[in-house]
Amino acid sequence: MNYLYLLVDLASISVPLAFSFHPKIALYKHWKAMWPAILMAALPFLIWDAYFTELAVWGFTPRYLTGIYLFNLPIEEVLFFICIPYACLFTYFCFKIWKGPEYRLWSEKIVSVIFILTSAFLAFTNSGRAYTFSATGLLAIFLVYLQFKKPSWLGLFYFSHAFLLVPFFIVNGILTGTGLDEPIVWYNNQENLGIRILTVPVEDVFYGMIMLLLNTSLFEWGLKRTRRTLSPAKVLQ
Repeated sequence: MNYLYLLVDLASISVPLAFSFHPKIALYKHWKAMWPAILMAALPFLIWDAYFTELAVWGFTPRYLTGIYLFNLPIEEVLFFICIPYACLFTYFCFKIWKGPEYRLWSEKIVSVIFILTSAFLAFTNSGRAYTFSATGLLAIFLVYLQFKKPSWLGLFYFSHAFLLVPFFIVNGILTGTGLDEPIVWYNNQENLGIRILTVPVEDVFYGMIMLLLNTSLFEWGLKRTRRTLSPAKVLQ
C-alpha cells in the first residue's frame, strides 16, 4: 500500500502522456510551452502546500507513501502538481482541437460571476478557516483579474473543466479516503467548512479550479510566445 499515492499520480498521467504522440493531437509539439507552464504553476502551490502541511491544515498518511520527501513534502505530493495538471491540460488541448480555438461559451460571464460571488462570500465569512479562506479568496481574486484581461480561452476552459470534474472527484476521492481504511491526504476540519462531496472537501473544488486556471493561463501564454517559431498550421490560437 505504500505505493498507492504514487500509483494514483502515474495512472493520472500515463494515458494523456501516451496519447500526446497521437498524430491528431500531437501535444508533444507544444511541450516547449506546456512544461514551463506546469513547473511555474507548481512553485506557488508547493510553497502553499508545504506551509499548510507545517501548520497541520492537512497532512499525509505514511502507510500510503514511499517515504521519499522533497521540500518537506512527500514526493508523491510534488508529483501531483505535475501529473494532474498535465492530464488536465491534455484534456483542455483535446477540447481545443475539437471545438476550435475560437470557441466561445455563451454563459462564460455568468459562470465567472457565480464563482466570483460564491468564492468572495465564502472567503469573507470564513477568515478563520485557513483552507476555506485561502482557496476561495485566491480564486475570487484570480477570476476578477481574468475579467479585466478577458482571455479568449476562458470559455473553453469552463467547458472542458465541466468534464474534468468527473476524474477530479475520482482522483480526489481516492486521495481523501474513498474505499480506503484511512485517507491518503487528511484534512483538519477546523480549517475548512467540514462539507464533503463523498470524501472530498468542498474547498478542493475551488483549489483545483485556481490551480488549473493558472496552468492554463501560463500554457496559453507560452503558446503565444512560441507561435512565431511554428508554422500557422501547427499552432492553435
